[in-house]
Amino acid sequence: MPKVHVLDSGGKKIEEISAPEEILAVPAKEHLLYEAVINYRANQRRGTASTKTRGQVRGGGRKPWKQKGTGRARAGSIRSPLWKKGGTVFGPLPRDYSYSMPRKAKRNALKSALSMRLAENQLLILKEIDFKEPRTKEGVKLLQTLKLESALIVDSSGNKNLHLSVRNIPKVKAVDPNQVNVYDVLNHKSLVFTQKAFEFLMEKLK
Repeated sequence: MPKVHVLDSGGKKIEEISAPEEILAVPAKEHLLYEAVINYRANQRRGTASTKTRGQVRGGGRKPWKQKGTGRARAGSIRSPLWKKGGTVFGPLPRDYSYSMPRKAKRNALKSALSMRLAENQLLILKEIDFKEPRTKEGVKLLQTLKLESALIVDSSGNKNLHLSVRNIPKVKAVDPNQVNVYDVLNHKSLVFTQKAFEFLMEKLK
């Protein structure tokens, strides 16, 4: 069973806890991780791109010139797709890009991502993160103490001081344990949990 160190806010080891082997000792499944990332990004798409066909563009009800005798090519409407400011052929229309991924596959992908970060020694657990007030300076200080540049910090959304303190720091994101996903884990070099958040997520993934 893998062991994980619990650190204080100064980066010193306080204790060692056991992590569930079935969650944090899972072999990385690259294709599953790929599918989870594609699914996440597809679900983030707004799908609001919209174009007009020749029947929706304003104007063009009158034939520009007579069919024969002008020496010019035949034209029936100034809103033809061949004309400037004309309609668009097979252009994008508003649609829903989201789709659901099997729950078991999604869970296994997250286990793989967490196992990868643990194997790379990039999974840290802090006893707690307690900022007296929401200040970016406090967030920067914590990252400098832990020697982190890019990190996903996981703690309850009730810890507003933490979430507000790191939201303006580049390459750093704070999320609630219920919102941890494969994309965010892979998109940040390090993963930082508070002990309560870590225990909550381990229980959830069992």
